[in-house]
Amino acid sequence: MSLPLDGLSAIVTGAGRGLGRAEALELACLGASVVVNDYGRPGRDGSGEGSAAPAEAVAEEIRAAGGSALAHHGDVADHDQARELVELAVSGYGKLDILVNNAGILRDRMIFSMSESEWDSVVRVHLKGHFNTTHFASAHWRERSKAAGGPVYGRIVNTSSEAFVAGSAGQPNYAAAKGGIVGLTTSTALALEKYGVTVNAICPRARTRMTEDVFAGFGEPAAGELDPLSPEHVSPLVGYLASPAAAAVNGQLLVVHGGMVAIVERPRVSARFDTAKEAFTYDELDAVLTPHYAVRPRGETFAAAEILRLKRGG
Repeated sequence: MSLPLDGLSAIVTGAGRGLGRAEALELACLGASVVVNDYGRPGRDGSGEGSAAPAEAVAEEIRAAGGSALAHHGDVADHDQARELVELAVSGYGKLDILVNNAGILRDRMIFSMSESEWDSVVRVHLKGHFNTTHFASAHWRERSKAAGGPVYGRIVNTSSEAFVAGSAGQPNYAAAKGGIVGLTTSTALALEKYGVTVNAICPRARTRMTEDVFAGFGEPAAGELDPLSPEHVSPLVGYLASPAAAAVNGQLLVVHGGMVAIVERPRVSARFDTAKEAFTYDELDAVLTPHYAVRPRGETFAAAEILRLKRGG
């Protein structure tokens, strides 16, 4: 019996632990050969010495279950190391079919306290890391498409966050990077569609090393029950988006956690005002906009209202 990803090869970044590990195992379970990437630094802020052990352990776990896996210990935010990662997949498996961008770090701080290095490091790993791997993977697919004279098979699954959708007061660097990833996703989806490549992003909610303090004490499972915030609730969606079944899904953002998938619409115009004159004046804007915003609860932003709707399942 064939599996959905039989004959396909995949890269999963940040796959040594948590969400990335679950995603790598899921893709392998569905038949893909997987390159497991992880820089292996022990601190969730990206601190400490890098180690090959986390990536090697997950690759060995896949091989022990009968799958095929290679390990890559490298920093995807480094342009050259990202190129080497894609080259490893191509040399090891003949081609690359699937790229799952998951690697990230946290350096939380309020905006007025955040240092330049705290901003730069998070944007570098999340946003530049996504760009680097996407750049080399897309060049690979473009060349294959030219050689084939038509579309080839390619899938990219990026990792954004609800911090982008709703804001996160102590994570301006993380929220900005995750918002940038959505922009990268939609732009790349348009650029690569003609080559047969789809590009989508997920906003996962999962209890991992990265979120251990955020979800501490929240929705703890009863004995013997699956944690509603387990990464295993997220990884099947990644497997689906990586599969031939998702050929029509492109440029989409999906929130996923605890047995729920929500498709996020692109921003829509909620109200429109036209000037009665040739151009708006301050007084006219005051007359139309101030009453409009006065009906909102004080302090409620669009993002806060939207995330509340998602949490309620509306």
